[in-house]
Amino acid sequence: MFHEYRDEISVLKSKNAHFEKIFEEHNELDQKISNAENGLSVIPDLELERLKKLKLKLKDEVYAMIMEYRKSKN
Repeated sequence: MFHEYRDEISVLKSKNAHFEKIFEEHNELDQKISNAENGLSVIPDLELERLKKLKLKLKDEVYAMIMEYRKSKN
């Protein structure tokens, strides 16, 4: 996720515990969803949809924090 912001992510993860937490939570959800979609685990449809919405919310938050960091550097 956000490969083009690798440097910013690295800095934010080292300086911002909240950013690190939500970034890792997003990655864990991504893996869980991927496993379910590929038949490696079973998650009920409603739960899968809830996880996808949460993942998207976290992604939006991560992106906003990256953009705020970039803005502060200019």
